[in-house]
Amino acid sequence: MNTSYAVHRAGRKEWTGLAVLLLPLLFVSMDVSVLYFAVPYLSVELEPTSTQQLWIFDVYGFVLAGLLIPMGALGDRIGRRRLLLLGAAAFGAASLLAAYAPNAELLIAARAVLGVAGATLMPSTLALIRNMFHDERQRGTAIGIWTGATSAGIALGPVLSGLLLEHFWWGSVFLINLPFMALLLVLAPVLVPEFRAAGLGKFDWLSGVLSLGAVLPVIWGVKELARTGTLVSSAGAIVVGLAVGVVFLRRQVRHPSPLVDVALFRRRAFGGAAALNVVAMFGVVGFALFATQYLQSVLGLSPLRAALWSVAPSLVIGGVAPLATALGRRFDRGLVMAGGFAVAACGFLLVTRVTPDTGLALVLLVATLYAAGLVTVMALVTEVALGVAPPERAGSASAILESATELGGALGMALLGSLGSAIYRSSVTSGAPEGVPSSALDVARETLGGAQAVAGSLPGSVGDAVLRLARESFVEGMHAAGVAAAVVMVGAAVVAAVGLRGLSPAGGTGEVEAEGAGPTVRQRAVQK
Repeated sequence: MNTSYAVHRAGRKEWTGLAVLLLPLLFVSMDVSVLYFAVPYLSVELEPTSTQQLWIFDVYGFVLAGLLIPMGALGDRIGRRRLLLLGAAAFGAASLLAAYAPNAELLIAARAVLGVAGATLMPSTLALIRNMFHDERQRGTAIGIWTGATSAGIALGPVLSGLLLEHFWWGSVFLINLPFMALLLVLAPVLVPEFRAAGLGKFDWLSGVLSLGAVLPVIWGVKELARTGTLVSSAGAIVVGLAVGVVFLRRQVRHPSPLVDVALFRRRAFGGAAALNVVAMFGVVGFALFATQYLQSVLGLSPLRAALWSVAPSLVIGGVAPLATALGRRFDRGLVMAGGFAVAACGFLLVTRVTPDTGLALVLLVATLYAAGLVTVMALVTEVALGVAPPERAGSASAILESATELGGALGMALLGSLGSAIYRSSVTSGAPEGVPSSALDVARETLGGAQAVAGSLPGSVGDAVLRLARESFVEGMHAAGVAAAVVMVGAAVVAAVGLRGLSPAGGTGEVEAEGAGPTVRQRAVQK
């Protein structure tokens, strides 16, 4: 039956529905990293070219990032639960196709479909939380749980992949999705109410294409810069994406039924929160590669052991997001976010105390500190941004936040990764021991993995010296990236403390409530 939108406190059904919504969230976030250990196995069986292997990894994230905004807006119009269920069905079907792909081309196509389906699931889950939890205190707690689940999914992906590959073939990393998507399809219609907005108008397909044309080249360009360091092609792609983005925004301003409410960005709570979300993901993703390489290539842990140890900080971080929302209810949210950035800055500065011989405990402490600080920020920026977005625009607002997340991660990999690589190459070149052939040195200074391969082919003492130099150079580059990240975090802390100060705790009468009041379009909740 149809009922008008009304504010009420969530009960047992809504909290159980939240648990159901975490199912797609976990597996969409895990699919970003679940292929880490599977590549050697599928490479033997499918024999992809180097270009195909890159696309097997990247096409999922590219398609996901490019379609988030159109899918968020589509869910606002056709119903968020309906889009969620369509996406879950597509995600399951694509997982089955990927698991039994007979060649690289079909696996790439299946990964692309997984990206399309993932783009429907991510904004739908967050928008449904916005509509299921009308009480701001409860919504903050729910969003904190949502943020923690997202972080847990990314951390658990490599571990789950490693465990499955211990006993099954590479396709099992995709088949694990099927029972959980089936469970979602059964439980969501019972426990998750349908929500769709009335009066938004028809979906603007041209805006959807422009959104894809804006986001995709920028994300690709930034990631390509991180991977190859080629400035010309990367900068060209970014410029093209930004130009299309300008056209997209101009159309949103003029169109009677825009995909994105540009007026949202004039609210400091929303625009500021989205910008800080970019910075938070800049730090989280940008430093993840250093941490992973340090565990495997410097400390010498196996991939599975490294993945298992990397989950240890997640045990602490999982409780940080709900704690952050609790602090946001008691204190000024801008100051709490500033505190989160400050904690992250301390963690990044502590990176400078790490050496090639440092014990595992210090590395895990560093990871726990910076991740805990940034998860604090991510939980609060999501709560603040959704709190000021009109309920009928929750889908597109969620998609904007998710797009900011993708952009921040790509920037972190590109900028911090490039800085670390530059320091590494310079240090290896200047400190190379006598007796290393120039061809071997060229390989060694490209990557730490290349240096390890070269060291094994050189005479004992020379090989040991090259390996030691490479590890020291990598750590030196990691130090530089840590200092740079700390500087960015301090700047973000100042912005949060000054620019977002005054956002009232939940239940108050400050700017968050004032900005979020009075939706311009009446929302219709269709409950079955």
